[in-house]
Amino acid sequence: MNESNYDLSDHIVSDIDPSKYKDTEDIDIPPKLIDQIIGQEEAVETIKKAAKQRRNVLLIGEPGIGKSMLAKAMAELLPPEDLQDILIYPNVENPNNPLVGVMPAGQGKKIVENAKKQFKGQEERKNILTIAIIALIMAIGFVTNQFLTAIIAVGIVFFALYQIKPKSQQLVPKLLVNNESKKVAPFIDATGAHAGALLGDVRHDPYQSGGLGTPAHERVESGMIHRANKGVLYIDEIGTMSMKTQQELLTALQEHKYQITGQSDTSSGAMVRTNAVPCDFVLVASGNLEVLDDMHIALRSRIRGYGYEIFMKDSMKDTPENREKLVQFVAQEVKNDGRIPHFSKEAVAEIIKEAQRRAGKKDALTLKLRDLGGLVRAAGDVAVEQGANEVTVDHVFEAKKQSRTLEQQIADRYITQRKEYSVFSNQGAKIGCINGLAVIGNSSGIVLPIAAEAAPSQSKEEGKIIAAGKLGDIAKEAVQNVGAIIKKSIGKDISNYDIHIQFVQSYDGVEGDSASVSMATAIISAIENIPIDQTLALTGSLSVRGTVLPIGGVTYKIEAAAESGMKKVLIPASNVDDVLIDKKYMDQIEIIPVKTLTDVLEEALVGPKKDKFIKQLKENRLDKIKDMIPNTTDIISSKPSKSNN
Repeated sequence: MNESNYDLSDHIVSDIDPSKYKDTEDIDIPPKLIDQIIGQEEAVETIKKAAKQRRNVLLIGEPGIGKSMLAKAMAELLPPEDLQDILIYPNVENPNNPLVGVMPAGQGKKIVENAKKQFKGQEERKNILTIAIIALIMAIGFVTNQFLTAIIAVGIVFFALYQIKPKSQQLVPKLLVNNESKKVAPFIDATGAHAGALLGDVRHDPYQSGGLGTPAHERVESGMIHRANKGVLYIDEIGTMSMKTQQELLTALQEHKYQITGQSDTSSGAMVRTNAVPCDFVLVASGNLEVLDDMHIALRSRIRGYGYEIFMKDSMKDTPENREKLVQFVAQEVKNDGRIPHFSKEAVAEIIKEAQRRAGKKDALTLKLRDLGGLVRAAGDVAVEQGANEVTVDHVFEAKKQSRTLEQQIADRYITQRKEYSVFSNQGAKIGCINGLAVIGNSSGIVLPIAAEAAPSQSKEEGKIIAAGKLGDIAKEAVQNVGAIIKKSIGKDISNYDIHIQFVQSYDGVEGDSASVSMATAIISAIENIPIDQTLALTGSLSVRGTVLPIGGVTYKIEAAAESGMKKVLIPASNVDDVLIDKKYMDQIEIIPVKTLTDVLEEALVGPKKDKFIKQLKENRLDKIKDMIPNTTDIISSKPSKSNN
């Protein structure tokens, strides 16, 4: 039974009236970064514990939900009084094995300066001696009348004294890590760093002889793991690092120290290897779920055994308290940017509405705050361009138009082009043609036309189901399962037919199983020769019990149907609570929740044959449909692509 009379008035983006302030200038922003993190209360508490006990952390979640911000906040919580300076000293006995010195922060610079002062005094004495020798030689030349010989002698003395570096200069240590005047523990973002930058390196020296080469300790360069000593080393998408680099990182993590050597085997730096350099850092690694497949198993075990794994949220409950947190978020973005004016409370309300929409489900607010912050900055830029002293609702509306994602721009172009070239129809009725719905990216819907044709079988043994479009291997195999649905739902043996299914202009491929309802409806229409209402679009997946299951992106799909001129859209009844659309669409399109394939056919099919067919379907074959409809993972699926049905 469908629910076409379902009241969806509660599923419009509602008006929000945060009346406790005038604009974001009135909002107090907490001084500590940990208190500026929005909606990740459990993660915040874990980070506080991890900072107190110096535990490693693995953060897993969608991009833009605050992983790097949590890592920075953790660095603020670590005690800065434990910071150290690291010096590299020359080794007289083995120049290729520089020595390491560690001292409290601020002391390293003083030691280097004192060493340089001593060298400067020696240099001044050497200059005085040089001048005296030159004067003596010239005097002797003048007395003996051997000016040319005197000039040659002066040249030899000058070369001897200045081309060979004095030993005192070579003994000046190098300040490898300087933490002077730092008030918080180091935070080092090592995302995407190559091995040399992460683990340290030794510069190549083309001058190896004659006293012209740079001393080995001077060529040593610290790695990010060393600069993160007593602080936080943050690595996003850690699975993108090579296994060898992850193994070396694990060694540093376990030993709290790591020798620096040249990372290139062909460089002179490969001959140099320092004593172990301290790198007592807290590792905060992050990524999405897929990154776990490429993460070194021992490294993850180390984090899990001596720290915490946190799965972060991508949305939070839509409550007055959480709305107030988003108000604080907007104020923070304005302050951090420093180039845009403050937001009026009405403009902030519009940002909160957008947070509702982007959550993708009812009574929720998105926590993908990086993208939401992009809208805040875009609205601020519009206000600056117009010379306004405050960001208003109109500026936010304009920013939403100007800051559309690439997927949204592509979706808009698809809709326009497909209308112009009649790729899909939004009027009349057609046999075997249906308007499916898809999502590009995470927030843009498009109409995905699907066509089916049933022709007499060319094989004496059995018919075939042939799918056209950019489908993966799983999709091609899954399409064959539709035959079971047809046999049991309409009582016809499809072995007498060759059934062709086309995902029209699906250049970017088809992914997900939310085309299964559309595909089954198109095939049944083609076989039964019953037209489908072209003013209708639909989306949904099928379960093994014949139920229309929920899908993702329902709000964006509904809006795409409305923008394409459709009059009705069928959605899974279980998705009703996830619908949150702008008011303007409520007058453009009728939203009809459906529960079973029978409900879908009853709404989608039209014409004189429809009533008899639906009656037979309900009376004789409903139970058979439930027994034979394939699993959702066996309908339409393919390799990841830009389109997501």
